[in-house]
Amino acid sequence: MKKFFVMSLPVMAFALTNCTPSAKQLKEAVEKDPSIVFVAIEKDPEKFIEVVNGAAQNAQRKAQEKAMAEEGQKRDDEFKNPLKAEIDETRVIFGKKDAPVTIVEYSDFECPYCSRGFMTIKQVEKEYADKVRIVFKHLPLDFHPKALPAAKYFEALARQGHDKAEKFHDAMFENQNRLKSEGEKYMNEVAKKLGADMKKLEKDLKDESIMKRIEADMAEAQKFNISGTPGFIINGVSLRGAYPFPEFKTIIDRHLGGAAPAADAEKKTE
Repeated sequence: MKKFFVMSLPVMAFALTNCTPSAKQLKEAVEKDPSIVFVAIEKDPEKFIEVVNGAAQNAQRKAQEKAMAEEGQKRDDEFKNPLKAEIDETRVIFGKKDAPVTIVEYSDFECPYCSRGFMTIKQVEKEYADKVRIVFKHLPLDFHPKALPAAKYFEALARQGHDKAEKFHDAMFENQNRLKSEGEKYMNEVAKKLGADMKKLEKDLKDESIMKRIEADMAEAQKFNISGTPGFIINGVSLRGAYPFPEFKTIIDRHLGGAAPAADAEKKTE
């Protein structure tokens, strides 16, 4: 009887009051007698699971809302103070060089997420045509052994024509499985199909200036806190990851004057 009385004391205390116990009181009660929770779970386990799942979903929703708010604030800050990526007009640029929107892409030829980014950029090019241009930069990751050699091939082929480099770029992402499985054999095959001078290509692949360009791209990505791939700087506004087309559209339209900043939109609705 004494054992029953001690274990039930917190419950009896709550029962003798006409008000709802505070969170602090509940916490203290459970700490004194954890069996309260166990009894509740055993009584209705399905309801317990439902409550736990609901709480987890609510916590996840709040975390997402917080992350979205922080991302929105960061984006507004970057519209006001754009990130300044170096644009070398002599390197490969997809699209018209005088396009009003420049997308600097930091990518890895072997990265599956970059393959998704490739498809999204193709959609962006189709949607905006001459309004956008893409400056393709390199961020080969250590655990993708084919990425750095492919980046070197891209830059070496660019010396024989930017069109060759762009077609090589597309082939690597469109047939990424072959790049992963065949490596340089596949790169050579693509280069030959593009009509590259293979002797010149072999010589240029050893040119230290190509590696220096790749290293400069990597250093710039690090400066912008882009450590994973793909990463994008859209007229100074960053997107880190393989975001879907609507995210690109939101930023591009705002640059082109088709969408008001979040703060301005709120003022108009007041």
